[in-house]
Amino acid sequence: MSMLSRSRRLRETPFTEGVEREGVKAYTVYNRMLLATVFESVEADYRHLKEHVQVWDVSCERQVELKGPDASELMRRLTPRNLDKMQDDQCYYVPIVDETGGMLNDPVAIKHSDDRWWISIADSDLLFWVKGLALGAGLDVNVFEPDVSPLAIQGPKADELMARVFGDEVRDIRFFRYKRLLFQGTSFVVARSGYSKQGGYEVYVEGGTCGMPLWNALFEAGADLNVRPGCPNLIERIESGLLSYGNDMTMENTPMECGLGKFCNPTEDSDHTGLAAMKREKESGPVQQIRAISISGDAVKPPTAAWPLMKDGMKVGQVTSAAWSPDFKTNVAIGMVDAKYWDAGMQLTVETSEGIRSAVVQQSFWN
Repeated sequence: MSMLSRSRRLRETPFTEGVEREGVKAYTVYNRMLLATVFESVEADYRHLKEHVQVWDVSCERQVELKGPDASELMRRLTPRNLDKMQDDQCYYVPIVDETGGMLNDPVAIKHSDDRWWISIADSDLLFWVKGLALGAGLDVNVFEPDVSPLAIQGPKADELMARVFGDEVRDIRFFRYKRLLFQGTSFVVARSGYSKQGGYEVYVEGGTCGMPLWNALFEAGADLNVRPGCPNLIERIESGLLSYGNDMTMENTPMECGLGKFCNPTEDSDHTGLAAMKREKESGPVQQIRAISISGDAVKPPTAAWPLMKDGMKVGQVTSAAWSPDFKTNVAIGMVDAKYWDAGMQLTVETSEGIRSAVVQQSFWN
């Protein structure tokens, strides 16, 4: 059994004590932090997530804070999404692209005010890009990583558990909105959001010393709800069509290729660095795009490298994430498929690590 060697470069989280006490079986590294990947088993964790409630340590979703008079101007330059109507209690899913239109990250932006934002990032060194853009544009804004560690509460019983800890006010939070709610003499941003389609919340814990008191309070309050520790679940996220930056998309892909074109609607006077490239792609259309794909046969092992998608001996795309779905009794997958072959029902083959399998492009994801 291999183990991770710990050092200051690989940071623990405010909740690591609780995660390890609850019997984590595997970790990955995400934004130079520990992220649990398995507790009981991927399939058992999946079933529990769909039926009960889980507490996830997702501190690895690091925040990039923009603070200062030009914070909103910098935020507008970072994303092609139009932020003009965004309110101070909203969260937006915001593709962030470079000057060529390539995806740098797909974070959630949290607006505190016109002069203060958080960008809750996927796995990448986005902080450096944001600092460089601010410096190059001469903007009056401080860009840094604050001491903020998200904790996710996910599953169909999440509302009840959160109400027991934060009060019934939490039930009134609308999707991708947030409220600042009290907890033991302090307060946290609590958003109705999370990396699953089972419903739930993310609590942005400011200050590491508050981590374990909140973790313990949730487990004590949810004993009769069958609360368990959890983590982003591979099977559930593929069924739900939730993309993973670094797996399903990289800097080589554009938002339109990732099916995120609806989030690219900049104003005409936008100073966004990738605007010209995105306009050209919008006129011509993407040459490839992410699709849901089913793969025949017994359960496949999740890919550690992209699997070629083939049609009549020619490569026409690749599968980037795959897992056996107990509910749908097939291997569910996410893949990037060339334009001529992405229509629902298209019959392809895929070169998996366990041999060639037949594959079918699906109309939609399984959520």
